Order: sequence, then C-alpha cells, then structure tokens
Amino acid sequence: QVQLVESGGGLVQAGGSLRLTCAASGSIFSYNVMGWYRQAPGRQRELVAGISSGGTKNYADFVKDRFTISRDNANNTVYLQMNSLKPEDTAVYYCKLDILRRGTYWGQGTQVTVSS
Repeated sequence: QVQLVESGGGLVQAGGSLRLTCAASGSIFSYNVMGWYRQAPGRQRELVAGISSGGTKNYADFVKDRFTISRDNANNTVYLQMNSLKPEDTAVYYCKLDILRRGTYWGQGTQVTVSS
C-alpha cells in the first residue's frame, strides 16, 4: 500500500517563500512520476510541476522561474520550493504519484495561503 504525506503549507505574505514536502511510503520500485497539483476554490485541479524518477521535470507556465521541483529517490520524497509567491497561488496543494503499471496515488493536500 502506497501512502503520500504532504507537509510545509501555511500562510505567507506575497513575495514570500514556502517549501512543500511529500513523502511516499510503501513499495515503489518501478519508473514513476511525482508531482504537485493545486486546486483553488471554484477551480479545477491543475498541474503545478512534475518530476520523473529519472529526473525529467516539467512546470506549468504560471510557476516557471518561481517554483522548483526536486526529489530524493532514496527516500521517495519530492519537494516543491515556492518563491515569489502571489495571492493567486493560494490553493490546496496535492502531491501525486504515478507508478508505471501500478496506478496513481494522491496525498490529502496541504493548504497554501498567500496574503496580499
């Protein structure tokens, strides 16, 4: 059984920074992609950034040059460093894990609130 536990959300002023962490537990031996999604009230969940177990990264256009995704494969952990935060970044941020030939797993989410 794979479980994802997120941490690092909170309240920050515009221009500030936060670092989100997602730790995956369980047997993860296959190629996989870990990523961060977010969902603001009244809006659909959207991709923020993703990183494969091979290190390939992708970012949504709205976070390029502000957010950085990284991972520690030995510990099945993914990080999202968020800088220059804006009020429109306010959302619940979810960690997602896609494991090849096994399935997709989601964390419970962590709230990020950016005040103006």
